[in-house]
Amino acid sequence: MTAPQFRPLKFGVTRVSLRDGTPGTRYLQADQALQAFPDRLTDRLQHWAHHKPEQTFMARREKNADGTLGNWKHITYAQAWQTARSIAQSVLDRGLSAERPVVILSENSLEHALLALGCLIAGVPFVPTSPPYSLVSVDYDKLKHVLRTVTPGLVFASDARYAKAIAATVSNDMEVVICEGQVPGRTVTAFDSLCATAATPAVDAAMAATGPDTIAKFLFTSGSTKMPKAVINTNRLWCANQQQMAQSMPVLAERELVLVDWLPWNHTFGGNHNFGMTVFHGGTLYIDDGKPTPALMHETLRNLREIAPTVYFNVPTGFEAIAHAMQTDDQLRKTLLSRVQMFFYAGAALAQPIWDSLYASQEREVGERIVMGTGLGMTESGPFGIFVTNPFVQAGDLGVPTPGLELKLVDTDGKTEVRYRGPNITPGYWRAPQETTEAFDEEGFFKTGDAVKWIDETDVHLGLKFDGRIAEDFKLATGTFVSVGPLRAKIILAGAPYIQDAVLTGINLKEVGAMIFPTPAVRALSGLPADAPLAEVLASAPVLAKFQDVVNTLAQTATGSANRIARLCLLSEPPTIDKGEITDKGSINQRSVLAHRAGTVAALHEGTLPNILQPQ
Repeated sequence: MTAPQFRPLKFGVTRVSLRDGTPGTRYLQADQALQAFPDRLTDRLQHWAHHKPEQTFMARREKNADGTLGNWKHITYAQAWQTARSIAQSVLDRGLSAERPVVILSENSLEHALLALGCLIAGVPFVPTSPPYSLVSVDYDKLKHVLRTVTPGLVFASDARYAKAIAATVSNDMEVVICEGQVPGRTVTAFDSLCATAATPAVDAAMAATGPDTIAKFLFTSGSTKMPKAVINTNRLWCANQQQMAQSMPVLAERELVLVDWLPWNHTFGGNHNFGMTVFHGGTLYIDDGKPTPALMHETLRNLREIAPTVYFNVPTGFEAIAHAMQTDDQLRKTLLSRVQMFFYAGAALAQPIWDSLYASQEREVGERIVMGTGLGMTESGPFGIFVTNPFVQAGDLGVPTPGLELKLVDTDGKTEVRYRGPNITPGYWRAPQETTEAFDEEGFFKTGDAVKWIDETDVHLGLKFDGRIAEDFKLATGTFVSVGPLRAKIILAGAPYIQDAVLTGINLKEVGAMIFPTPAVRALSGLPADAPLAEVLASAPVLAKFQDVVNTLAQTATGSANRIARLCLLSEPPTIDKGEITDKGSINQRSVLAHRAGTVAALHEGTLPNILQPQ
């Protein structure tokens, strides 16, 4: 059989060194050394502003009078640099600092980008905050927690959609800056006034005073059973990680970088990885107001029909929608595949059928496959940590450490935890000394909680593959360990394209169960009207029959109680951000779902839940 043909892509790290430590401990690092990197990201912004001032830095579609999205509004590097300097002066005039930073409530926007850059120049941390904390939440508990933790001196919002949240959480003595609209009952500052402030030599002095240890931003974790933690992101972390990415992914510097990206900047993937990449390489980022949801995916597809990225990043749900659309959308295939050198996913597992569908469309359109890059990282690692080494990637593969990052592989309870040490690792959590101490081991390695194993035990240079989250794993009443990550991926694969995610149950019980969050595809499967309640869809005979087949198939391949799904139910109530069951990036939090749906878990295992499916 002939090996598939891939569009050429160079991999930066293909050789690693492995050494033994104390029993049950090994250390892994790239043979390639980390090269020099700038002291601050603003050095790169200033460089591009001087060397290609008229190139577009970022663009976003403007809203028409009827609320639809129209033409692209562009900001050049020269405009970004000058406006950010004005904003930096405004920040300095207010005496803001790490103790009184800038909190950004809003989604990705040109104004958000400029405010962030202004803060970086001034040396004042900014805090991009999940918009659903303001727009979706009912109790605002997480937003209140963010404000209590960082004690901001200024809060920014794009428009009056955030007025209710501001009124409920922001004290009257805290300045609110807004682009358009008002907050009833309080005075607000117009964002334009920050941009109109004349920069003085104090701006240059402030930027010169920043260095590797200066805090650039606080990024909050998604939180599980506890409230989110504020991860300290220094200039060193951000710049080192961008250099690491450049060495692991040489494609980033091979041609002028163009991104089309929706990933939220309050997450490290969108806000550090992609935003930082744009500045570091002097690229262009088109802000995508779409999202991989039924209501907004059309906007992402529209943008990808028009703008051809050179590399493209998304989460598995986004790639699933793109794979489906490319089967019939000629213009999407033509534009998206015209110059993209690499796809990249993170955030969750990508099911093999999605890869296969993407590859089929690529071979049909351009006669070759596009490499699907992936790896492992987290907010605390900047996020980039581990990256694949060759184009023949399979679901679950991670790869090898990026230059300058040392991995510590620690055997524990039958699994191997990966830990990180390097210049891209956070110094800790803001105003949380106990949590910071607990996060690092005695050698200063950050304890990720991620389990890994070798792709091929006979060839360490192929690197690692994901083996689940250690904290998610549990024991049955028999003492048998259930490895959640691999079993969850197996369920999603068996039920593709009808399973969005699966949460495993059975802690201290006799058997493993599964609660399924379905995809919108189940509606077509049911044969019911498009507006039928989801509960009715999931109770329909065709849907139950399909999932009965899934349960039966899984049972046939099970080798014991630890990987046999003995009972399964379908959830009509989607996961909620308020309860921490899901992030706004779409990642499911297993522990939070189990905690908040304890009644459903009990009923599933007691047999009192309707439509429980069991192997036949």
